[in-house]
Amino acid sequence: MNRLPIRVRLTIAFAAATTLVLIAAAAFVYVQLRADLDESIDATLQARAAAVATGGAAAGIAGDDEDGFAQVQSPDGRVADSAGGAEGAVAPRSGERQVPGIDGTARVLATRDDAAAGGDVVVIVGQSLEDRDEVLAGLIAAFAIGGPLAVLAASLLGYALAGAGLRPVEAMRRRAAAGDRQLPLPEAHDEIRRLGETLNDMLARLRGSLERERQFVADASHELRTPLAVLKTELEAALRAGDAGSEARASISAAIEEVDRLGQLAEDLLVIARTAEGRLPVRPESIAGRPLLEGVRDRFAERAARDGRAIHVTNGDVTLIADPLRIRQALGNLVDNALRHGDGDVTLTAHADDGGVALEVSDDGPGFAPDIENRAFERFARGGHARTRGGTGLGLAIVRAIAEAHGGRATLDGATVCVWMPSQGHLSGAGHDPEP
Repeated sequence: MNRLPIRVRLTIAFAAATTLVLIAAAAFVYVQLRADLDESIDATLQARAAAVATGGAAAGIAGDDEDGFAQVQSPDGRVADSAGGAEGAVAPRSGERQVPGIDGTARVLATRDDAAAGGDVVVIVGQSLEDRDEVLAGLIAAFAIGGPLAVLAASLLGYALAGAGLRPVEAMRRRAAAGDRQLPLPEAHDEIRRLGETLNDMLARLRGSLERERQFVADASHELRTPLAVLKTELEAALRAGDAGSEARASISAAIEEVDRLGQLAEDLLVIARTAEGRLPVRPESIAGRPLLEGVRDRFAERAARDGRAIHVTNGDVTLIADPLRIRQALGNLVDNALRHGDGDVTLTAHADDGGVALEVSDDGPGFAPDIENRAFERFARGGHARTRGGTGLGLAIVRAIAEAHGGRATLDGATVCVWMPSQGHLSGAGHDPEP
């Protein structure tokens, strides 16, 4: 029952209440009508008994009334006079019972009359209850037929009323699902309006908190980029100097890699902050595919060589429309992911596909683990393997955000990640980015 929608539960409760009211009403009407009919029959029998006492049994029967009877009996039970449909002597006691010759149950009234013409006699009159029972049966049939129809009509009305009562709640739900900043409030100052006001206040507080956090992330990531770039330059200069020992060079190389990772994290956080605002500014322009891929390869070549791996570029003779900074960032994330979590050489490919350009990054590893494959493009999605080898879980989320900002998409196929870009710019997040 608790799993049913509120509207259905309200309708069921309304129908149940209506059923109980109808049953109670039917019982009351039945009892009251039967009492009224019995009272009317008793009055008729009393009048009939009085007529029999003064004028004989025939005086108590109107015409050819086979449903009624009248008898005058002596105290010893002999029938002195009889009229109507009763056969034989009728037992001189009042009440409802079967009487021979009378169809159905009869209501009998027996009175002693000392002043009758024949002296001390017992006057017995009765009437068949078939008419009364037919009226009561008709009443039951009317309730049996009309009751379910009334419950059905009441249920439909209850369903409509429940829908009308819940319509403001549904309007709030739709507005919230659409991402609007304010929920609509009903005109009536009732519980639903107070609920809407409370939710609007809560949403305003949440928006303020999220905005402050977003701004903090954006400011922090922006401020981190410059010192990290300086630190990397100094480390690379120390490494090129060649006057350090092998252990020191290994330490410097490891530090450079960590600086690269922190720099990439700062870039990713900045993109995430801007994406959370509902826009990712891009400035698309025509880009040659091969120079783009070769630039990304050269950026990571030294790092790959330190691990005994290589980065190859194939099929790059295409032209795409994209923001150079953003597309390099997306490809950089994919190569970083392949070097960090993949195996073997890394291959960069660009080719025309489905009216656009497909940029693919693959490696010789087994691909994504089952625990991460279905949610690889979600923010902070990390498999157990990634937790032991570094990574923030933002790389692929950034790739998807950049692809969608260009009107494209990002897909996964084994150890290959593909970024498809349309040939024409249907840009969801197009705009100017003051901070490259």
